[in-house]
Amino acid sequence: MKKGIIGKKIGMTQIFDESGNAIPVTVIQAGPCTVSQRKTAEKDGYEAVQLGFEDAKEKHSTKAEIGHFKKNGLTVKKHLKEFRLEDCSGFNVGDVVSVETFAAGEKVDVTGTTKGHGYSGVIKRWNHHRLRMTHGVGPVHREVGSMGANSSPSRVFKNKKMAGQYGHEQVTILNLNVVKIDAENNLIAIRGAIPGAKGGIVFIRDSIKA
Repeated sequence: MKKGIIGKKIGMTQIFDESGNAIPVTVIQAGPCTVSQRKTAEKDGYEAVQLGFEDAKEKHSTKAEIGHFKKNGLTVKKHLKEFRLEDCSGFNVGDVVSVETFAAGEKVDVTGTTKGHGYSGVIKRWNHHRLRMTHGVGPVHREVGSMGANSSPSRVFKNKKMAGQYGHEQVTILNLNVVKIDAENNLIAIRGAIPGAKGGIVFIRDSIKA
C-alpha cells in the first residue's frame, strides 16, 4: 500500500463521459486528514501512519484521546485509522493528507461497514428457499428446516447457515475506478457502489491487486 485516506460516504449519482455514457458513481468526502501519529519499527515494531478525520468536541472525547492529540498540538479528531504504507518517511505529525493524493483513472480499494439488517431469518440472510407449501409442512414455511443431526453426531455442526445478525460488518470492495476528483470540495467520485449507508465512514487505499 502506497497511500490511503479516510472519507465519508455522501451518496450515489451518475457522471456522463465524453461519449455520453452514464457512469454510476459513489461520491465520498475524502479528507482532509491530519497525520496524528507515526509508528516506527524501532519503537512500535512496524511502520505505519495514523490519520485523523473530522474535528470532534473535547466533551465528547475521553481524556486519553484528548491527551493523544494535545501532545502533538493537534485538535481532537473523531475517526482514527492506521495505514501501513510502503514508505512512511515522507509523513510527519501534523501533515495534511488531501484527496489530491489520488488521481482520476486510478484503481482503489474501499472498505466500509455494511448496513445492519438486525436479526434476520435464513431466507433473507443466506438466500435459502422456503419450505414446501404442502400438508405436513409448517406452520412456519420460512424457517431453517431440519438440522439433519440424530443420535450421531447429536449436535449441529459449526458454521451451519442459520438465522442471526445480518449486516453491520466490515467489507472491502477491490479494484474500483476513480472517475473524478474535486480537490476544491474534497470530493472523490468512485465508479460503482461501496458498502455502508450515507454518512458512513470509509477507508480508501490504492489497489493492492491492480
